[in-house]
Amino acid sequence: MEADIASRYEIPRTAQFLRAGVYTRVALQFPDEMLKDAAAVARALRRELASGGAGGGVRVFVMADTAYNSCCVDEVGASHIDAQCVVHYGHACMMSPTSNLPAFFVFGKAQLDIPACASTLLECSRKSNKRILVLYGLEYAYALDDLRRAFMESCKSNSGNPEVQYAEVLCSVMSPSSTTEENTIPQSSGTSCNGDITRNSDVATFLDNRYGMKCSSSTQKYSLGGITWNISVDEKMEDYLIFWIGQDNSAFANIVLTFNECEIVRYDAIENQLTADISHLKKILRRRYYLVEKAKDANIIGILVGTLGVAGYLHIIEQMKELIKAAGKKSYTLVMGRPNSAKLANFPEFEVFIYVSCAQTALLDSKDFLAPVITPFEAVLAFGRGREWTGEYLLDFKDLITLEKQEVASTTEEARFSFIKGVYVEDNCPQENEEQSETSLALAEVTEKALSIQNQHNDAVLYQGRAMSSIDYLKARSYRGLTGEYEGPVPNSILIGRTGRAAGYSDEKTETTQ
Repeated sequence: MEADIASRYEIPRTAQFLRAGVYTRVALQFPDEMLKDAAAVARALRRELASGGAGGGVRVFVMADTAYNSCCVDEVGASHIDAQCVVHYGHACMMSPTSNLPAFFVFGKAQLDIPACASTLLECSRKSNKRILVLYGLEYAYALDDLRRAFMESCKSNSGNPEVQYAEVLCSVMSPSSTTEENTIPQSSGTSCNGDITRNSDVATFLDNRYGMKCSSSTQKYSLGGITWNISVDEKMEDYLIFWIGQDNSAFANIVLTFNECEIVRYDAIENQLTADISHLKKILRRRYYLVEKAKDANIIGILVGTLGVAGYLHIIEQMKELIKAAGKKSYTLVMGRPNSAKLANFPEFEVFIYVSCAQTALLDSKDFLAPVITPFEAVLAFGRGREWTGEYLLDFKDLITLEKQEVASTTEEARFSFIKGVYVEDNCPQENEEQSETSLALAEVTEKALSIQNQHNDAVLYQGRAMSSIDYLKARSYRGLTGEYEGPVPNSILIGRTGRAAGYSDEKTETTQ
């Protein structure tokens, strides 16, 4: 058991990293599915550090419940115990350099039958006339070199030489950014990168235009889900057949949605079989298009902050506010950690929510929610007049930051046909509350007036009419609680109730036992 823990969670390599950095307070971040091994991993890491003469002064803390998404480094949680570094276990999105703490990534090691996978890859390459691009879940990254060698041996024995390209892991160690404005000012292509991001060798500096690094003029880089790959500028992703190794999870769904024009097959490492049917994921695109059409008719929009660690999240929030304002609608920003149906039900006035998070967790199944939850890219399609869905799908909101403001702003006042209502509607409605003060006191005063309005019709419905803001929503509610303007019959005289405890009130006779 101990040997298995040391191997799967890379205890010796982790201890080497901690000794090299002379870290004495270490935060271990586990996702829910790995939490059962947290205690064993902490004990094994302490023993390994003690064997090297550094265990006595190192304190290890386990972070089990992250504030937002488990794929992002939880620097906020680590700062609560004054940690000097974070060891992140499980899948990682690696969306941006950390702000304050270095991070060390341990992806785990899921079981993979390498000979069977290499044989399936060879058979797939023979049937397809396209080049093969091998993508995988990070839990299979440890077996990539062995898979490459096994595939080459299979090609030699079968007298074949197919063109197969393998993606690489984005990084295994991430150093904090040297600037405090990493999360507020987006970097454009061609500028210098402020964070040191290293490969698995922990030596070579990773150059990625997603972090503002220059990229070769002959190749174009792609990075998604913690892996990266290059293709020639003369080629397109549609020219490749994507061979995914891993489970049918959110990482695979992001690959399917982002490259929805590509031919994609999935190798199930558990069942050791190839699956080409991804129609259930293609249905997600149709549902997302429906949510975009439904969002177009919304007047009150909530912006959910789902990350504090991805660079540019403040900028995209401001961009969403400007987009919504230009469309003649009202927006409110909410910070609530991981959203769920119970939390969002506290805001029934919101007709749609925009979820600002990393690409790996951007898609929320909103079937259980009172209002749909869409991504920033879908918000641009819904509220940016003149934009049409061409089939391209973006999950990383940093790709939206580079859009010109005039592209996302509303530039026309013509009526729009609503596919949900079946009629023409006007989006640019006058904002009566546009000039109102944004202070909390002014909002409280208006809310108090709205709540004191008497319901003349005594309707049983919760909400009447169309509201353009949360204040309008409160005014139109049929039930508003107790008010001071009571016009009904005079109530009866006040009666004094019982006093005492339920086991024996003061007016009850007590029986004495002989």
